[in-house]
Amino acid sequence: MSQSSKRFVVVSNRLPVAIYKSEDTWKIKPSPGGLVTALDPTMRQSRGLWIGWPGCPPEAPAEELLSGLPDCGYELKPVMLTSDEMSRYYSGFANKSLWPLFHDLLGHFSFDTENWLTYVEVNQRFAEVTAAEVDSDSFVWIHDYQLILVARFLRELGFDQQLNFFLHIPFPSPDLFRRLPVSHELLEALLEFDHLGFQTARDRRNFIQCVKWYAPESRRKSYRRRSVIRHRGRDVKVGDYPISIDFKEFAEGATDPRVDEASWFLRENSKSHKLALGLDRLDYTKGIPERFLAFERALEKYQDLVGNMSLIQIVVPSRLNVSEYKNLKFELDALAGRINARFSRHGWIPIHYQFRELDRVQLLGHYRACDIALITPLRDGMNLVAKEYCAAQVDNQGALILSEFAGAAQQLAKGAVIVNPYDIDGTADAIYAAYSADPAEREQRMKVLRTEIKRSDVRRWLQWFLGQPRMRTVEAEPTVSETEYSPAK
Repeated sequence: MSQSSKRFVVVSNRLPVAIYKSEDTWKIKPSPGGLVTALDPTMRQSRGLWIGWPGCPPEAPAEELLSGLPDCGYELKPVMLTSDEMSRYYSGFANKSLWPLFHDLLGHFSFDTENWLTYVEVNQRFAEVTAAEVDSDSFVWIHDYQLILVARFLRELGFDQQLNFFLHIPFPSPDLFRRLPVSHELLEALLEFDHLGFQTARDRRNFIQCVKWYAPESRRKSYRRRSVIRHRGRDVKVGDYPISIDFKEFAEGATDPRVDEASWFLRENSKSHKLALGLDRLDYTKGIPERFLAFERALEKYQDLVGNMSLIQIVVPSRLNVSEYKNLKFELDALAGRINARFSRHGWIPIHYQFRELDRVQLLGHYRACDIALITPLRDGMNLVAKEYCAAQVDNQGALILSEFAGAAQQLAKGAVIVNPYDIDGTADAIYAAYSADPAEREQRMKVLRTEIKRSDVRRWLQWFLGQPRMRTVEAEPTVSETEYSPAK
Protein backbone atom coordinates (compact mmCIF):
# COMPACT_ATOMS: atom_id res chain seq x y z
CA MET A 1 0.00 0.00 0.00
CA SER A 2 1.42 3.44 -0.93
CA GLN A 3 1.96 6.11 1.73
CA SER A 4 -0.62 8.37 0.09
CA SER A 5 -3.36 5.75 0.61
CA LYS A 6 -2.55 5.01 4.26
CA ARG A 7 -4.24 6.60 7.25
CA PHE A 8 -2.02 9.36 8.64
CA VAL A 9 -1.27 9.11 12.36
CA VAL A 10 0.54 12.16 13.74
CA VAL A 11 2.07 11.99 17.22
CA SER A 12 3.25 15.26 18.78
CA ASN A 13 3.64 16.76 22.23
CA ARG A 14 0.48 18.85 21.85
CA LEU A 15 -2.82 18.28 20.10
CA PRO A 16 -3.97 20.96 17.63
CA VAL A 17 -6.55 21.96 20.26
CA ALA A 18 -6.18 22.99 23.91
CA ILE A 19 -8.54 22.20 26.79
CA TYR A 20 -8.69 24.65 29.68
CA LYS A 21 -10.95 25.56 32.57
CA SER A 22 -12.69 28.90 32.87
CA GLU A 23 -14.43 29.25 36.23
CA ASP A 24 -16.40 25.97 36.52
CA THR A 25 -16.53 25.27 32.79
CA TRP A 26 -14.15 23.21 30.69
CA LYS A 27 -13.55 24.76 27.30
CA ILE A 28 -11.70 23.74 24.16
CA LYS A 29 -10.10 26.00 21.59
CA PRO A 30 -7.96 25.53 18.47
CA SER A 31 -4.18 25.77 18.81
CA PRO A 32 -3.17 26.71 15.26
CA GLY A 33 0.44 26.43 14.16
CA GLY A 34 2.71 25.69 11.26
CA LEU A 35 2.52 21.92 11.74
CA VAL A 36 -1.29 21.96 11.73
CA THR A 37 -1.31 24.03 8.54
CA ALA A 38 1.14 21.67 6.88
CA LEU A 39 -0.61 18.42 7.74
CA ASP A 40 -4.28 19.41 7.74
CA PRO A 41 -5.08 18.58 4.07
CA THR A 42 -3.40 15.16 4.24
CA MET A 43 -4.96 14.39 7.62
CA ARG A 44 -8.42 15.16 6.28
CA GLN A 45 -7.89 13.24 3.05
CA SER A 46 -6.91 10.10 4.98
CA ARG A 47 -9.38 10.60 7.87
CA GLY A 48 -6.30 10.56 10.06
CA LEU A 49 -5.56 10.49 13.77
CA TRP A 50 -3.65 13.07 15.85
CA ILE A 51 -2.24 11.92 19.20
CA GLY A 52 -0.95 14.38 21.80
CA TRP A 53 -1.37 16.09 25.16
CA PRO A 54 -4.54 18.27 25.24
CA GLY A 55 -3.07 20.86 27.63
CA CYS A 56 -5.19 19.92 30.66
CA PRO A 57 -4.84 17.83 33.84
CA PRO A 58 -6.04 14.20 33.97
CA GLU A 59 -9.29 15.11 35.73
CA ALA A 60 -10.53 17.07 32.69
CA PRO A 61 -13.13 15.23 30.57
CA ALA A 62 -10.81 15.26 27.56
CA GLU A 63 -12.25 12.26 25.72
CA GLU A 64 -15.79 13.61 26.02
CA LEU A 65 -14.79 17.10 24.93
CA LEU A 66 -12.84 15.87 21.92
CA SER A 67 -15.56 13.46 20.80
CA GLY A 68 -18.09 16.29 20.98
CA LEU A 69 -16.19 18.54 18.59
CA PRO A 70 -17.55 19.30 15.12
CA ASP A 71 -15.98 16.98 12.56
CA CYS A 72 -12.63 18.48 11.53
CA GLY A 73 -11.87 15.61 9.18
CA TYR A 74 -9.70 13.56 11.52
CA GLU A 75 -9.73 12.09 15.02
CA LEU A 76 -8.02 13.52 18.11
CA LYS A 77 -6.68 11.20 20.81
CA PRO A 78 -5.42 12.64 24.11
CA VAL A 79 -2.43 11.48 26.14
CA MET A 80 -3.09 12.62 29.70
CA LEU A 81 -0.22 13.92 31.83
CA THR A 82 -0.04 15.21 35.40
CA SER A 83 1.41 18.60 36.25
CA ASP A 84 4.42 16.89 37.85
CA GLU A 85 5.03 14.87 34.68
CA MET A 86 4.83 17.99 32.55
CA SER A 87 7.21 19.75 34.90
CA ARG A 88 9.83 16.99 34.69
CA TYR A 89 9.32 15.67 31.16
CA TYR A 90 8.63 18.92 29.31
CA SER A 91 9.91 21.82 31.40
CA GLY A 92 12.67 19.63 32.82
CA PHE A 93 14.46 17.26 30.46
CA ALA A 94 13.03 18.48 27.15
CA ASN A 95 13.59 22.18 27.80
CA LYS A 96 16.47 22.28 30.28
CA SER A 97 18.56 19.55 28.66
CA LEU A 98 17.59 18.96 25.02
CA TRP A 99 16.49 22.48 24.05
CA PRO A 100 19.68 24.37 25.03
CA LEU A 101 22.01 21.57 23.96
CA PHE A 102 20.41 21.22 20.53
CA HIS A 103 20.58 25.03 20.12
CA ASP A 104 24.34 25.13 20.87
CA LEU A 105 23.81 27.11 24.11
CA LEU A 106 25.63 25.07 26.73
CA GLY A 107 25.45 27.86 29.28
CA HIS A 108 21.74 27.11 29.70
CA PHE A 109 22.15 23.32 29.76
CA SER A 110 21.52 21.17 32.83
CA PHE A 111 20.79 17.50 33.43
CA ASP A 112 18.70 15.89 36.16
CA THR A 113 18.25 12.11 36.41
CA GLU A 114 14.67 12.33 37.73
CA ASN A 115 13.71 14.55 34.80
CA TRP A 116 15.23 12.01 32.41
CA LEU A 117 13.38 9.10 33.99
CA THR A 118 10.08 10.97 33.71
CA TYR A 119 10.87 11.73 30.05
CA VAL A 120 11.33 7.99 29.53
CA GLU A 121 8.02 7.19 31.25
CA VAL A 122 6.06 9.79 29.27
CA ASN A 123 7.53 8.62 25.96
CA GLN A 124 6.51 5.07 26.88
CA ARG A 125 2.94 6.25 27.53
CA PHE A 126 2.80 7.99 24.15
CA ALA A 127 4.00 4.75 22.56
CA GLU A 128 1.33 2.70 24.37
CA VAL A 129 -1.47 5.04 23.27
CA THR A 130 -0.12 5.01 19.71
CA ALA A 131 0.17 1.21 19.59
CA ALA A 132 -3.43 0.84 20.73
CA GLU A 133 -4.72 3.12 17.98
CA VAL A 134 -2.79 2.19 14.82
CA ASP A 135 -3.01 -0.72 12.42
CA SER A 136 -1.21 -2.00 9.35
CA ASP A 137 -2.84 0.70 7.19
CA SER A 138 -1.35 3.55 9.24
CA PHE A 139 1.47 5.92 8.32
CA VAL A 140 2.91 6.90 11.73
CA TRP A 141 4.75 10.21 11.90
CA ILE A 142 6.22 11.31 15.25
CA HIS A 143 7.33 14.90 15.76
CA ASP A 144 10.07 16.71 17.61
CA TYR A 145 12.48 16.52 20.51
CA GLN A 146 9.90 15.79 23.20
CA LEU A 147 9.20 12.31 21.74
CA ILE A 148 12.58 10.92 20.64
CA LEU A 149 12.12 7.62 22.51
CA VAL A 150 8.68 6.68 21.17
CA ALA A 151 10.00 4.40 18.40
CA ARG A 152 12.05 2.43 20.92
CA PHE A 153 8.97 1.60 22.98
CA LEU A 154 6.84 0.88 19.92
CA ARG A 155 9.43 -1.69 18.81
CA GLU A 156 9.39 -3.24 22.28
CA LEU A 157 5.59 -3.53 21.93
CA GLY A 158 6.09 -5.51 18.73
CA PHE A 159 5.35 -2.72 16.25
CA ASP A 160 7.25 -3.63 13.06
CA GLN A 161 5.78 -1.14 10.57
CA GLN A 162 7.55 1.92 9.21
CA LEU A 163 8.07 4.65 11.78
CA ASN A 164 8.82 8.24 10.75
CA PHE A 165 10.24 11.16 12.72
CA PHE A 166 10.82 14.87 12.05
CA LEU A 167 12.96 17.10 14.27
CA HIS A 168 11.84 20.74 14.15
CA ILE A 169 14.83 22.12 16.07
CA PRO A 170 18.54 21.90 15.14
CA PHE A 171 20.61 18.77 15.77
CA PRO A 172 23.96 19.39 17.51
CA SER A 173 27.46 18.42 16.51
CA PRO A 174 29.07 15.35 18.16
CA ASP A 175 31.18 17.56 20.44
CA LEU A 176 28.00 19.04 21.89
CA PHE A 177 25.80 15.97 21.78
CA ARG A 178 28.20 13.72 23.69
CA ARG A 179 27.97 16.07 26.70
CA LEU A 180 24.49 14.66 27.34
CA PRO A 181 24.85 11.75 29.80
CA VAL A 182 22.12 9.79 27.96
CA SER A 183 23.31 10.56 24.43
CA HIS A 184 23.77 6.86 23.61
CA GLU A 185 20.20 6.09 24.63
CA LEU A 186 18.83 8.88 22.45
CA LEU A 187 20.83 7.83 19.39
CA GLU A 188 19.82 4.21 19.81
CA ALA A 189 16.17 5.29 20.02
CA LEU A 190 16.43 7.50 16.94
CA LEU A 191 17.90 4.61 14.98
CA GLU A 192 14.71 2.62 15.69
CA PHE A 193 12.90 4.91 13.23
CA ASP A 194 12.86 4.01 9.55
CA HIS A 195 12.87 7.59 8.28
CA LEU A 196 14.37 10.60 10.06
CA GLY A 197 13.83 14.15 8.83
CA PHE A 198 15.88 17.23 9.77
CA GLN A 199 15.51 20.89 8.86
CA THR A 200 18.86 21.45 7.13
CA ALA A 201 21.76 19.60 5.52
CA ARG A 202 23.93 20.70 8.47
CA ASP A 203 21.56 19.02 10.93
CA ARG A 204 21.59 15.84 8.85
CA ARG A 205 25.42 15.87 8.73
CA ASN A 206 25.60 16.43 12.49
CA PHE A 207 23.36 13.44 13.11
CA ILE A 208 25.36 11.20 10.77
CA GLN A 209 28.59 12.27 12.49
CA CYS A 210 27.04 11.42 15.87
CA VAL A 211 26.10 7.97 14.55
CA LYS A 212 29.65 7.54 13.26
CA TRP A 213 30.98 8.33 16.75
CA TYR A 214 28.43 6.10 18.49
CA ALA A 215 28.34 3.19 16.01
CA PRO A 216 31.47 3.31 13.80
CA GLU A 217 30.57 -0.11 12.39
CA SER A 218 27.43 1.28 10.73
CA ARG A 219 27.56 1.87 6.99
CA ARG A 220 26.44 5.12 5.37
CA LYS A 221 25.55 6.21 1.85
CA SER A 222 24.77 9.84 1.04
CA TYR A 223 22.75 11.40 -1.76
CA ARG A 224 21.67 14.95 -2.55
CA ARG A 225 19.00 15.35 0.12
CA ARG A 226 19.08 11.97 1.81
CA SER A 227 21.44 9.48 3.37
CA VAL A 228 20.95 5.83 4.25
CA ILE A 229 22.45 4.35 7.41
CA ARG A 230 22.78 0.58 7.69
CA HIS A 231 22.61 -0.18 11.42
CA ARG A 232 22.15 -3.63 12.98
CA GLY A 233 20.67 -5.08 9.82
CA ARG A 234 18.22 -2.23 9.22
CA ASP A 235 18.28 0.65 6.74
CA VAL A 236 17.45 4.05 8.24
CA LYS A 237 16.70 6.81 5.75
CA VAL A 238 17.91 10.26 6.89
CA GLY A 239 16.93 13.42 5.01
CA ASP A 240 16.88 17.21 5.25
CA TYR A 241 13.51 18.79 4.51
CA PRO A 242 13.19 22.51 5.40
CA ILE A 243 9.71 23.21 6.72
CA SER A 244 7.89 26.21 5.29
CA ILE A 245 4.64 28.18 5.26
CA ASP A 246 1.49 28.39 3.16
CA PHE A 247 2.78 31.16 0.88
CA LYS A 248 -0.55 31.74 -0.82
CA GLU A 249 -2.37 32.15 2.50
CA PHE A 250 0.04 34.86 3.73
CA ALA A 251 0.27 36.65 0.38
CA GLU A 252 -3.50 36.81 -0.04
CA GLY A 253 -4.06 37.69 3.60
CA ALA A 254 -1.68 40.63 3.30
CA THR A 255 -4.03 42.30 0.79
CA ASP A 256 -7.04 42.21 3.13
CA PRO A 257 -8.43 45.76 3.67
CA ARG A 258 -8.28 45.23 7.44
CA VAL A 259 -4.55 44.53 7.10
CA ASP A 260 -4.11 47.72 5.05
CA GLU A 261 -5.83 49.67 7.80
CA ALA A 262 -3.71 48.07 10.55
CA SER A 263 -0.54 48.79 8.57
CA TRP A 264 -1.52 52.42 7.98
CA PHE A 265 -2.37 52.93 11.64
CA LEU A 266 0.98 51.49 12.73
CA ARG A 267 2.97 53.77 10.44
CA GLU A 268 0.94 56.84 11.33
CA ASN A 269 1.54 56.35 15.04
CA SER A 270 5.21 55.39 14.89
CA LYS A 271 6.44 58.86 13.88
CA SER A 272 9.35 57.24 12.02
CA HIS A 273 10.36 57.39 8.38
CA LYS A 274 11.24 53.69 8.41
CA LEU A 275 10.41 50.76 10.67
CA ALA A 276 12.27 47.56 11.50
CA LEU A 277 10.46 44.59 13.00
CA GLY A 278 11.53 41.98 15.51
CA LEU A 279 8.94 39.31 16.33
CA ASP A 280 9.84 36.46 18.66
CA ARG A 281 8.59 34.20 21.38
CA LEU A 282 10.33 34.98 24.68
CA ASP A 283 13.35 32.68 24.51
CA TYR A 284 17.09 33.00 25.00
CA THR A 285 17.75 31.37 21.61
CA LYS A 286 16.17 34.32 19.75
CA GLY A 287 19.01 36.77 20.34
CA ILE A 288 16.76 39.68 21.37
CA PRO A 289 19.26 41.34 23.79
CA GLU A 290 21.93 41.19 21.09
CA ARG A 291 19.43 42.72 18.63
CA PHE A 292 18.73 45.62 20.98
CA LEU A 293 22.47 46.23 21.37
CA ALA A 294 22.99 46.11 17.60
CA PHE A 295 20.21 48.64 17.06
CA GLU A 296 21.74 50.87 19.73
CA ARG A 297 25.11 50.60 17.99
CA ALA A 298 23.50 51.54 14.67
CA LEU A 299 22.07 54.69 16.28
CA GLU A 300 25.55 55.53 17.61
CA LYS A 301 27.33 54.99 14.30
CA TYR A 302 24.76 56.44 11.90
CA GLN A 303 23.28 59.67 13.16
CA ASP A 304 20.72 59.95 10.35
CA LEU A 305 18.91 56.93 11.85
CA VAL A 306 18.09 58.95 14.97
CA GLY A 307 14.58 60.30 14.59
CA ASN A 308 14.07 58.49 11.29
CA MET A 309 13.99 54.78 12.11
CA SER A 310 12.43 52.77 14.92
CA LEU A 311 12.55 49.13 15.90
CA ILE A 312 9.20 47.54 16.72
CA GLN A 313 9.95 44.52 18.91
CA ILE A 314 7.06 42.19 19.69
CA VAL A 315 7.87 39.57 22.33
CA VAL A 316 5.25 36.85 22.70
CA PRO A 317 4.97 35.72 26.37
CA SER A 318 6.33 32.23 27.06
CA ARG A 319 7.32 30.13 30.09
CA LEU A 320 7.14 32.97 32.58
CA ASN A 321 6.96 30.41 35.38
CA VAL A 322 10.62 29.57 34.61
CA SER A 323 13.12 31.85 36.36
CA GLU A 324 15.44 31.95 33.34
CA TYR A 325 12.67 33.37 31.18
CA LYS A 326 11.61 35.85 33.85
CA ASN A 327 15.18 37.08 34.04
CA LEU A 328 15.32 37.43 30.26
CA LYS A 329 12.21 39.61 30.32
CA PHE A 330 13.75 41.81 33.03
CA GLU A 331 16.87 42.16 30.89
CA LEU A 332 14.83 43.18 27.84
CA ASP A 333 12.78 45.65 29.90
CA ALA A 334 15.97 47.25 31.18
CA LEU A 335 17.72 47.36 27.80
CA ALA A 336 14.74 48.90 26.00
CA GLY A 337 14.30 51.45 28.78
CA ARG A 338 17.98 52.44 28.77
CA ILE A 339 18.21 52.78 24.97
CA ASN A 340 14.97 54.76 24.79
CA ALA A 341 16.08 57.07 27.61
CA ARG A 342 19.37 57.67 25.80
CA PHE A 343 18.10 58.39 22.27
CA SER A 344 14.43 59.44 22.48
CA ARG A 345 13.37 62.80 21.12
CA HIS A 346 10.08 64.63 21.42
CA GLY A 347 7.57 62.59 19.39
CA TRP A 348 10.01 59.76 18.56
CA ILE A 349 11.42 56.75 20.41
CA PRO A 350 13.90 54.25 18.98
CA ILE A 351 12.39 50.98 20.31
CA HIS A 352 8.68 50.23 20.51
CA TYR A 353 8.89 47.21 22.79
CA GLN A 354 5.66 45.27 23.39
CA PHE A 355 5.17 42.11 25.42
CA ARG A 356 2.04 40.57 23.90
CA GLU A 357 0.56 38.36 21.22
CA LEU A 358 -0.75 39.59 17.88
CA ASP A 359 -3.93 38.43 16.20
CA ARG A 360 -3.82 37.48 12.53
CA VAL A 361 -4.75 40.92 11.17
CA GLN A 362 -2.28 42.69 13.46
CA LEU A 363 0.47 40.22 12.55
CA LEU A 364 0.04 40.84 8.83
CA GLY A 365 -0.33 44.56 9.48
CA HIS A 366 3.07 44.60 11.17
CA TYR A 367 4.63 42.65 8.31
CA ARG A 368 3.20 45.12 5.77
CA ALA A 369 4.09 48.25 7.74
CA CYS A 370 7.72 47.44 8.47
CA ASP A 371 10.46 48.15 5.94
CA ILE A 372 12.95 45.72 7.48
CA ALA A 373 12.58 42.40 9.29
CA LEU A 374 15.36 41.90 11.82
CA ILE A 375 15.45 38.11 12.37
CA THR A 376 18.61 37.40 14.36
CA PRO A 377 18.35 34.22 16.47
CA LEU A 378 21.48 32.80 18.06
CA ARG A 379 20.32 29.42 16.73
CA ASP A 380 17.04 28.32 15.18
CA GLY A 381 15.77 25.19 13.49
CA MET A 382 14.16 27.18 10.67
CA ASN A 383 12.40 30.45 11.70
CA LEU A 384 9.13 30.79 9.85
CA VAL A 385 8.71 34.47 10.77
CA ALA A 386 11.34 35.27 8.13
CA LYS A 387 9.29 33.43 5.49
CA GLU A 388 5.98 34.91 6.63
CA TYR A 389 7.39 38.44 6.45
CA CYS A 390 8.59 37.93 2.87
CA ALA A 391 5.33 36.33 1.75
CA ALA A 392 3.45 39.39 3.04
CA GLN A 393 5.63 41.83 1.03
CA VAL A 394 3.25 41.95 -1.91
CA ASP A 395 4.86 45.19 -3.16
CA ASN A 396 8.37 43.63 -2.96
CA GLN A 397 9.67 46.56 -0.92
CA GLY A 398 10.75 44.96 2.37
CA ALA A 399 14.25 43.90 3.38
CA LEU A 400 15.21 40.81 5.38
CA ILE A 401 18.18 40.78 7.76
CA LEU A 402 18.69 37.17 8.79
CA SER A 403 21.01 35.38 11.20
CA GLU A 404 23.37 32.90 9.60
CA PHE A 405 22.43 30.55 12.46
CA ALA A 406 18.75 30.33 11.46
CA GLY A 407 17.91 27.26 9.42
CA ALA A 408 16.15 29.52 6.91
CA ALA A 409 19.48 31.12 6.00
CA GLN A 410 20.40 28.12 3.84
CA GLN A 411 17.36 28.76 1.63
CA LEU A 412 17.18 32.56 1.76
CA ALA A 413 20.84 33.62 1.58
CA LYS A 414 20.55 34.92 -2.00
CA GLY A 415 18.02 37.59 -1.12
CA ALA A 416 18.56 38.27 2.59
CA VAL A 417 21.29 40.26 4.30
CA ILE A 418 23.03 37.56 6.34
CA VAL A 419 24.55 38.53 9.70
CA ASN A 420 26.27 36.98 12.69
CA PRO A 421 24.08 38.05 15.65
CA TYR A 422 27.08 37.93 18.00
CA ASP A 423 28.76 40.60 15.82
CA ILE A 424 27.09 43.74 17.17
CA ASP A 425 28.92 46.13 14.85
CA GLY A 426 28.34 43.94 11.81
CA THR A 427 24.62 43.73 12.52
CA ALA A 428 24.50 47.50 13.06
CA ASP A 429 26.11 48.01 9.65
CA ALA A 430 23.57 45.64 8.08
CA ILE A 431 20.71 47.64 9.62
CA TYR A 432 22.05 50.83 8.06
CA ALA A 433 22.68 49.12 4.72
CA ALA A 434 19.06 47.94 4.62
CA TYR A 435 17.85 51.39 5.69
CA SER A 436 19.77 53.17 2.92
CA ALA A 437 19.46 50.51 0.20
CA ASP A 438 18.47 51.53 -3.30
CA PRO A 439 14.76 50.75 -3.84
CA ALA A 440 15.52 48.80 -7.04
CA GLU A 441 18.04 46.58 -5.22
CA ARG A 442 15.61 46.05 -2.35
CA GLU A 443 12.85 45.09 -4.78
CA GLN A 444 15.10 42.64 -6.61
CA ARG A 445 16.20 40.96 -3.37
CA MET A 446 12.63 40.59 -2.18
CA LYS A 447 11.54 39.10 -5.49
CA VAL A 448 14.27 36.47 -5.11
CA LEU A 449 13.13 35.71 -1.55
CA ARG A 450 9.44 35.46 -2.42
CA THR A 451 10.12 33.25 -5.43
CA GLU A 452 12.11 30.81 -3.29
CA ILE A 453 9.51 30.70 -0.51
CA LYS A 454 6.65 30.27 -2.98
CA ARG A 455 8.52 27.45 -4.73
CA SER A 456 9.43 25.67 -1.49
CA ASP A 457 6.17 26.07 0.39
CA VAL A 458 4.74 23.91 3.15
CA ARG A 459 3.26 21.43 0.69
CA ARG A 460 6.64 20.88 -0.87
CA TRP A 461 8.06 20.13 2.58
CA LEU A 462 5.44 17.42 2.96
CA GLN A 463 6.18 16.05 -0.51
CA TRP A 464 9.92 15.95 0.23
CA PHE A 465 9.32 13.85 3.32
CA LEU A 466 6.78 11.55 1.72
CA GLY A 467 8.60 11.32 -1.59
CA GLN A 468 5.38 12.11 -3.48
CA PRO A 469 4.67 14.24 -6.57
CA ARG A 470 3.14 17.62 -5.88
CA MET A 471 -0.27 17.25 -4.27
CA ARG A 472 -3.47 19.00 -5.20
CA THR A 473 -4.35 21.77 -2.78
CA VAL A 474 -7.41 20.97 -0.67
CA GLU A 475 -9.58 23.87 0.40
CA ALA A 476 -9.63 24.18 4.17
CA GLU A 477 -12.86 23.36 5.96
CA PRO A 478 -14.18 25.64 8.72
CA THR A 479 -11.97 25.59 11.79
CA VAL A 480 -13.09 24.33 15.16
CA SER A 481 -14.76 27.05 17.17
CA GLU A 482 -14.47 27.31 20.93
CA THR A 483 -16.70 24.70 22.59
CA GLU A 484 -17.82 24.67 26.19
CA TYR A 485 -18.33 21.69 28.49
CA SER A 486 -20.21 22.08 31.76
CA PRO A 487 -19.91 19.15 34.15
CA ALA A 488 -23.15 17.56 35.24
CA LYS A 489 -24.48 18.94 38.48
